[in-house]
Amino acid sequence: MSRIGKKPVEFPAGVTITIGADNVVTVKGPKGELKQVVDRDIKMEVKDGSLELVRPTDQIRHKAMHGLYRSLVNNMVKGVTDGYVKQLELVGVGFKAASTGNILDLALGYSHNIIFEIPKELKVVTSQEKGQNPIITLEGVDKQLIGQVCAKIRGLRKPEPYKGKGVKFKGEVLRRKAGKSAGK
Repeated sequence: MSRIGKKPVEFPAGVTITIGADNVVTVKGPKGELKQVVDRDIKMEVKDGSLELVRPTDQIRHKAMHGLYRSLVNNMVKGVTDGYVKQLELVGVGFKAASTGNILDLALGYSHNIIFEIPKELKVVTSQEKGQNPIITLEGVDKQLIGQVCAKIRGLRKPEPYKGKGVKFKGEVLRRKAGKSAGK
């Protein structure tokens, strides 16, 4: 048995999980609603405050799907109860970020500013304190969507290994390289 797959997904009192036609799981909570299509072979049962996922056989494919869908449903429950927050940090001289609504305006050292549209499901906040690097904060209920948007923003100017300039996650430790002068 999959260690992750056999653990039941616990959900608090304010969250409702419904299993619809074609194995569509809908999770509703105080922060919103999420849907996920689960593979037709995986069976789900809702029992007094928890959801159990059961696989039919021990095939490699069924084992993989068992743990995957349990994790996805668990992330959905956590998203609609607490939500997810990711922070990006802009490291570099003259790097700036400003947001108006869901439009993010980034100055990342190119000859032009980059206008990035954030999906309406997410909330974006930018902050700049004196002496600190600009911070972009993304909030939402969908963990996959937040991760994808953060990866796209980070991809606009990845941190380089010599000075560390670029867009990085808050708290991310970069692997640095020695420059030319280190060889002498």
